[in-house]
Amino acid sequence: MNPELEILKTKLRAVWTAGDFSQIAKSYAQGGAEFIERLKIQPGMKVLDVACGNGALAIPAAKLGAEVSGMDIAPEMIRQARERAEQEGVKAEFAEGDAEALQYEDNSFDVVCTMFGAMFAPRPDVTAAELVRVCKPRGRIAMANWTPGGFIGQMFKLTAGHVPPPAGMPSPVLWGVPETVRERFGSSVSSLETTSREAVFNFPMAPAEVVEHFRTYYGPTQKAFGALDESGQAALRKDLENHWTKHNRKTDGTTEVAAEFLEVVAEKA
Repeated sequence: MNPELEILKTKLRAVWTAGDFSQIAKSYAQGGAEFIERLKIQPGMKVLDVACGNGALAIPAAKLGAEVSGMDIAPEMIRQARERAEQEGVKAEFAEGDAEALQYEDNSFDVVCTMFGAMFAPRPDVTAAELVRVCKPRGRIAMANWTPGGFIGQMFKLTAGHVPPPAGMPSPVLWGVPETVRERFGSSVSSLETTSREAVFNFPMAPAEVVEHFRTYYGPTQKAFGALDESGQAALRKDLENHWTKHNRKTDGTTEVAAEFLEVVAEKA
């Protein structure tokens, strides 16, 4: 890696190690299980969860009898995934790694999947090539990616208005644009289907408390607040509270928000 890229990856690793992502991931854990269910994974299949976080896809795949590997750039995510697998009584192998340089052999997995993970790697073309490389011929590559116009995509845009993202890095939510996804995979896949779906966030607290929850536990939000002075933090907090309040479907002091994502399922050529 060149020095600039190495610095960027060090920053990204720090972002995803900050906070406690398991506190965020559990709010859409059911969505991960449903994503795996739609892939109709059979016992004995080899499955790779790229940028696995705390095992949102790896663990439900293991429960179906798949031979599962998971990798993530953040050591803390790997620790959480191993701990969760042990707690839920499933077998899966987890290792630290880079979505742009997967440590697996060519043509190794029947299913290569990623949920709100690989989309954050800084070089999307390299990431796409790696997802394809480790997938077996006629195997499937499945992604769940936040869309630009969805709730999370708009939250990223709002945050970027206060704290600009790293220079030279394409927006992660471009992975939520069907035409962009098709262009990135190109002729390396024989088929590619995209479907707009929703992940539902449920929190037993009001929107203002949800913002503080994200500030405490979600690395990108924590780092954004940390980059601002007191007045900047107040302005960001106000905008985020308005965003969560505007989209909240509950009126009983709790929060329920639907966030659009693009489901991508491709077959390797």
